[in-house]
Amino acid sequence: MRWTAWNDATPSSLRRLDAAVAVAAALVGFGNSWVKPSNGLLTGAATVTVAVLSGAVGLLLWWRRQRTVMVGWLVVLCHLLLFTPTALAVALYTVGSTYPNRWRLLAWFAVLGCLSDAGALWLGGAWDFRGVAYSLALVVGPLVVGYAVALRRDLATAAQTELATREREHVLLVEQARDNERSRIARDMHDVVAHRVGHIVLLAAALRVGPGVANPKVADDAERIRHEGRRALEELRAILGVLTPDRAGRPVPRAPQVDVGGLDELVRSARRAGLQAALSVEGEPGALPTLVQQALYRTLQESLTNAAKYASGANVGIELRCGPDTVDLTVINGPASGPSDDELPSGGDGLLGLDERASLLGGELTAGPEGEGFRVELHLPVAPPDAM
Repeated sequence: MRWTAWNDATPSSLRRLDAAVAVAAALVGFGNSWVKPSNGLLTGAATVTVAVLSGAVGLLLWWRRQRTVMVGWLVVLCHLLLFTPTALAVALYTVGSTYPNRWRLLAWFAVLGCLSDAGALWLGGAWDFRGVAYSLALVVGPLVVGYAVALRRDLATAAQTELATREREHVLLVEQARDNERSRIARDMHDVVAHRVGHIVLLAAALRVGPGVANPKVADDAERIRHEGRRALEELRAILGVLTPDRAGRPVPRAPQVDVGGLDELVRSARRAGLQAALSVEGEPGALPTLVQQALYRTLQESLTNAAKYASGANVGIELRCGPDTVDLTVINGPASGPSDDELPSGGDGLLGLDERASLLGGELTAGPEGEGFRVELHLPVAPPDAM
C-alpha cells in the first residue's frame, strides 16, 4: 500500500482502522499482563486487575485521532503504572505523524516517554543497560517513524499540488497559444481576404456607375459581383468574430445562417455563371434540422463552384431526395462546353471540408470522376448524432 493511501481514506475507513488498532492493542496488553502482571507501579497487584487495566489502556487508542495529545499523555502515564509498550508505541507514532512541526511537543513526549518506560522497568526490577536501550527504542522509534510518515505525506501532498498547478499552467498556456493563433489567423484574414474582397466590391460598385453602365449585362454582372462580395464580407466578419478572443461579449455582425431556402439562388447564380444547372427536389427539405440544411447548402455551393471553375458551360444535374430517415444530394456535371479558367486559385480543401462535415453529422460524402464529368453525392441521416 502506498504511503499516501490513507490520505484519501474515508472517515468510516479510518474509524474501522482505529477500532481494529484499539482492539488489537487491548488484546496484546491483556495477554502480556496475564503472562507477566506488570513492570510498573502495579507490579505485584492481582493479575486479573492488571490485565483488565492494560486492556482498557489499549482501548484508549480508539480516540487517538480525535484527542491525540490527551490520549498520548494518558498512555504515557498508564505505561508507568502498568507497562503497556504496545499502546505506548501506537500513541507516540500517532503524535509524531499528527504534529510533525511541533518540535517542543515531540521533545516533551520523547523525554517523558523515556522516563515513563525507564521508571516502569526500574519499578519492576528489570532496570539495566539493555532496558535503557529498550526504552529509547520504544519511545524515540515510533515518534521518528510517525514524523517520517507525516513528512512523506506532506511531500506527496506538495508534489500533487505542484503537479496540479503545473497542469493548470499548461492548460492556460495552451489556451493562450490557441487564442494568439486565432488572433493571428483573424488578422491575416482581415488583412488579405477581407481587403481583397472589399476592393472587389468597390470596383463592382464603380462599374455600375461607370461608362459600361449602358450595357445591361455589364450592369447586371457588376451588381451580382457586388452582392456576392458583400455576402462574403458578412460571413467573413462572423468568422473573425469567433476567432478573435477580445471580441467576446461584443456584438459581431453576422450574415443570416444558410439553409435549403438558398438552394434556388445558388442554382440561379450558377446559370448566370454559364452552367446549365437544373434542380430536382423530393420531399420537404425545409423541415430538416438546421445542421443538415447547412451541410446541403455548402455541398451544393462547393459543387457548383468547382463545376464553374473546371467545367465551364457544362450541364449540371442536381437531385435532392428527402426521406423519413435519410436525405441524399447528388450533383453530376458533364464535360465542359466552353473554356475553363484554370488560373483560378484552389486550395484543394473544399471537398475535404465537406467530407469532415458529413462525418460529423453521421453521414458520408463521395466524390469522383464519372465519365467525362464529375459526381458528388452526399448521404446524411435526418437526425444528426447527439454529439452534434
